[in-house]
Amino acid sequence: MRWSLLALAVGALAKDNDETTTDTITSASSTITGSSASLNWSDASTITNGSVYVPSGTYLTYTSVVTLGNGDHSTVVSSSLSGNATTTGNQTILTTSSNSLTVLVGSGGTTTISNNSMNATATHASTSSTPTQTNTTPCNGYSEFCMRNYSNITNVAAHNSPFVVPGNAASNQALGVTDQLNDGIRMLQFQTHNKSGEIHLCHTSCDILDAGTLEAYLTKVYQWMLKNPYNVVTFMMGNGDYLPPSAFVDPIEKSGLKSLIYTPTKVPMTLDDWPTLSEMILHNQRAVFFMDYQANETAVPWIMDEFSQMWETPFSPTNPAFPCTAQRPPGLSRKDALNRMYMANHNLNLQLNFGSLSLLIPNTADMVETNSADVNTSGSLGKMAANCTAKWDRPPNFLLVDYYNYGKPNGSVFEVAAEMNNVTWNGKCCGSKSAAAHMSVASVSTMALVAAGVQFVLSVF
Repeated sequence: MRWSLLALAVGALAKDNDETTTDTITSASSTITGSSASLNWSDASTITNGSVYVPSGTYLTYTSVVTLGNGDHSTVVSSSLSGNATTTGNQTILTTSSNSLTVLVGSGGTTTISNNSMNATATHASTSSTPTQTNTTPCNGYSEFCMRNYSNITNVAAHNSPFVVPGNAASNQALGVTDQLNDGIRMLQFQTHNKSGEIHLCHTSCDILDAGTLEAYLTKVYQWMLKNPYNVVTFMMGNGDYLPPSAFVDPIEKSGLKSLIYTPTKVPMTLDDWPTLSEMILHNQRAVFFMDYQANETAVPWIMDEFSQMWETPFSPTNPAFPCTAQRPPGLSRKDALNRMYMANHNLNLQLNFGSLSLLIPNTADMVETNSADVNTSGSLGKMAANCTAKWDRPPNFLLVDYYNYGKPNGSVFEVAAEMNNVTWNGKCCGSKSAAAHMSVASVSTMALVAAGVQFVLSVF
């Protein structure tokens, strides 16, 4: 029992590992060899038999570009285009054999997109110079986003999205995934672990917090996406047990999301390589999957390697100044960083030291200030986003936050994203119920668990 209490109090353990390795990926057409550096995962520590185990992952640097397959898609989603339309549930599917489609986009332009058999390589053929009609259908909540590249939008990301367990200090969110998506979350980040041959969503260890199977969680997201066909959702999978990407194919397919998968045209993807949201929506490729470690895009092209497509600011930060430096992958040059998407980690933690153990737990006490949109508030999301924009000449693509519904005002994380996107937030948030009780219980539980952890550590050392 005392072991479980200590494990629940442990948010992370940070140590350095300078070991280097070499990775080789082989496909039918190419072999890519790159250097990679082994580094600890600072949010995936476990304690076994009184000793600390810190898993480590590798980062691959591609020395050449690989052209990937175009996926399984041959349909277009729409409720207004002409053609042979069929309806499945709440989704309208349009198939066409014509050479082009005319789509209403953005603030009024009419764009023709070449058909190219409806594969992932569709490109703009022409754009009218005179706006003819205003698009009233928003893409990811805003009509202004329809003609923007996927890589040119700032999204709010839910850190450890599935971890919504009242009274459990390992929780990171107060509202479930359906509420998250309804409120405007467009990246879902989570940790996965192997439990008896099934992939579960567990915080550090399934003994600490087990939010159920990956398949069940993704099924909920799929059901939401069917009802909301003009939305692109990104999934950031933490592969805590370093499973091969093939292990994730079955739960993704069984959830239904495989029918909505986006398959990139190549690896790595630079900023200019990403399609517009309207292209992704029209081709029904609206579910974008990334994996932090062990991705192999020549084997499973639609589970993308995170760190060859984007970089991250310091992970599980304890510094309330939230420096906007590139931490992962390590050693990234500014030139390369400027040509990739990036994620700003803005989930503040407390560091506690027990003997030789260094523990990180979520700092719920300062959550309102941490998620604030006020650029003059120290440690606020608004200030970090502004600093990142100034430092890198463009806003972050993803703002990773805990308890997204808290802020100043509640839901102010969406106000920050709207500011970065140069659009106006509607001010609506958050969820179908109040989560104040959950936050209170989580904070009290954290203190109790830390106390129990101290007692346990003292008894061991």
